[in-house]
Amino acid sequence: MRLGAVLMASGAGRRFGGNKLLHPVDGAPMIERAMAAVPAELFHRACVVSCYPEILALAEGRGYVPVPNPEAAQGQSASVRLGLAALADMDGVLFCVCDQPWLRRESVERLLADFAAHPRCICALGWQGVRGSPAVFPRELFPELLALTGDRGGGGVIRANQNRLRLVEASASMELQDVDTEPGGPTAAS
Repeated sequence: MRLGAVLMASGAGRRFGGNKLLHPVDGAPMIERAMAAVPAELFHRACVVSCYPEILALAEGRGYVPVPNPEAAQGQSASVRLGLAALADMDGVLFCVCDQPWLRRESVERLLADFAAHPRCICALGWQGVRGSPAVFPRELFPELLALTGDRGGGGVIRANQNRLRLVEASASMELQDVDTEPGGPTAAS
């Protein structure tokens, strides 16, 4: 089975006040923490979609395919479409936002193992029955992902295919938390 990964790293960080992915959390920039949790070597091919040259250069140095995103202003759907275009030959693709700095590699590995055992399902990381990110989508749902528009990610595709959803429990609730504002401000759950 050929699995791919898309790390979506194009957010404008309006609530944060700038490119939050270069901001350190617990001593490491968020983008580096995302790459540690979702390392390229776990996949047949992995890419980072970003509008930031410094993030694309870092991604390439870490073994990811860098995918420039000139359409970042369109929102998450542009990252989904661009990333999926780079991985169209995969059997399944994991999509991950990069502002969940406490996501752990072990949880991602469990998520991939669950998808390998259930390759027709959407497998998403969750906590106590609540779906979070990342999520792995099977090849037959790629057309629905490619049809996304605006600031929408795979959540709409998941809602339209609830009967195919499998939740894989994270190790801790904080793995699903994202950082939307400078530390000290509110932190929102995904």
